[in-house]
Amino acid sequence: MTISICIVTLDAGKLLKKCLDSIPAALGNLSYEIIIVDNHSRDGTLKMLHEHYSHITLIQNRVNKGYTRPMNQALSQAKGAYLLQLNPDTELSPGSIKSLYEYLQGNPDVGICEPRIIGDDGHFQRSTRRGIATPWATITYFLGLSTFFPNNPDMTQYRLEHLDEYVLSEVDGVSGTCMLFRRAVLNDIGYLDERYFAYQEDSDYCLRAKEKGWKIVYNPVVTISHSRGHGGSGTQPMRSIFEWHRSYYYFYYKHLAADYPLVFNWTYTVMMAGKLILTELKHVIRR
Repeated sequence: MTISICIVTLDAGKLLKKCLDSIPAALGNLSYEIIIVDNHSRDGTLKMLHEHYSHITLIQNRVNKGYTRPMNQALSQAKGAYLLQLNPDTELSPGSIKSLYEYLQGNPDVGICEPRIIGDDGHFQRSTRRGIATPWATITYFLGLSTFFPNNPDMTQYRLEHLDEYVLSEVDGVSGTCMLFRRAVLNDIGYLDERYFAYQEDSDYCLRAKEKGWKIVYNPVVTISHSRGHGGSGTQPMRSIFEWHRSYYYFYYKHLAADYPLVFNWTYTVMMAGKLILTELKHVIRR
């Protein structure tokens, strides 16, 4: 088995079907398996999978277990020499995954790679590639300074807007939207950290891989599309907002807090709590 494709889904049936239908052309003649973990969908996803995709491995959860734990469920069943974390609301372009695979084959020091990802509007999704979410990088991102100063590397340390989206780059992290990595990486660092319910588990995984000597590469030779916000996160917005903020907070305390004084850590905690409250209130008012 060459590639194991691992997908976590929740109420994303129509988009998941488009994703699955795009897979054969994306892999060409490579052997592959598909493992889907369903987080108790109620939109007919299971019926669709049973009727049209009987060849897949399907794991059914009775409750929504988030993203990280179900992805580990899929990875633990995978048999491939390469592993692809794939969102259910993506659509792969012909030859895309085969191209990423061939790139990894030719670059043995690269452990993880990600293609260029565009949204429904055709624009580049800046969350595709990332720097480390240090306090400064996070604050400039939260305040939108990276948008106002996209060519200033000091202001774009997290989403790396100063880098050309069409140029292959070694980065600190990539999104789990379409992340292809070697089994050797999994053997080196283990599974995703399940203390992340969802969000930032991909950045955490990439950082752990880098600490073991693996390179992380953004490879824009390949482009795929992603209908961000549909399915999982879109079905439970209040929970998603909370987990999004909590994941940044946990990432900081896991990897970075020891490098800062206690007073700063308390300040950062208050800042994150304040931003969470404001974001939740903003969502309630808009509904």
